[in-house]
Amino acid sequence: MNPTYQVISLEISSLSYRETAEAIIELGAKRKPSYCCFANAHMTIEAYDSLSFAGQVNAANFVCADGMPLVKAVKLLYNQRIERVAGMDMMPTIMKTAEEKHLSVYFFGTTDEVLEQIKTEVTIQFPNLKIAGKFSPPFRELTKEEKQEQIQSINNSGANIVMVALGCPKQEKWMAENSPRINAVCLGVGGAFPVFAKIQNRAPKWIRDFSLEWAYRLSQDPKRLFKRYFYTNTKFLFLLGKQKFAKS
Repeated sequence: MNPTYQVISLEISSLSYRETAEAIIELGAKRKPSYCCFANAHMTIEAYDSLSFAGQVNAANFVCADGMPLVKAVKLLYNQRIERVAGMDMMPTIMKTAEEKHLSVYFFGTTDEVLEQIKTEVTIQFPNLKIAGKFSPPFRELTKEEKQEQIQSINNSGANIVMVALGCPKQEKWMAENSPRINAVCLGVGGAFPVFAKIQNRAPKWIRDFSLEWAYRLSQDPKRLFKRYFYTNTKFLFLLGKQKFAKS
């Protein structure tokens, strides 16, 4: 077992980017019920505020450091260097490897418009990748029967890998609840869908390297994100400082 590092509320994986990708592909090839979370400061605070949600995230096969603040937090708390394993990077990496290894991918979440554009991009970038299926769930609470139909549809598709984009915390809750009945590895990649579909732009690399990707997103949608980022980032820094002080 590879060690994990507790950062506030989450157990962050120590696996490198390459090791994580290889492990995901291995799980997918075996069609083993499993899931992977890509954590940032927002998810960390969501987990801190909800013990049940923390349990759902930490029950994942891997909780990766999606954001640079978590990478730096591990360095601050444990003096250990880990790699950033971002969902936006992992999504195309996994699709490329799946194409090479003849594994199929299912896309679950967002809107029909985004899913259609993803299909177009896949045919351009990974022409031999098998798309097992795609589905945009309705924006309402589903019945028990509807949930079962979704799971059955995914299993019947023969998908090895399920990319899930419902947003945090919804996608993590969905994976924790449904993964045991899905014969595939599920990846909660969130905002990677519209970026891969070229509907949204991702922050330039230098901004990501300086841990300022959140600020770039904020500039694109300030009305929706200001309150969330102000709360989560402030609380993240406070709790991180508290944890560091407790370890001293």
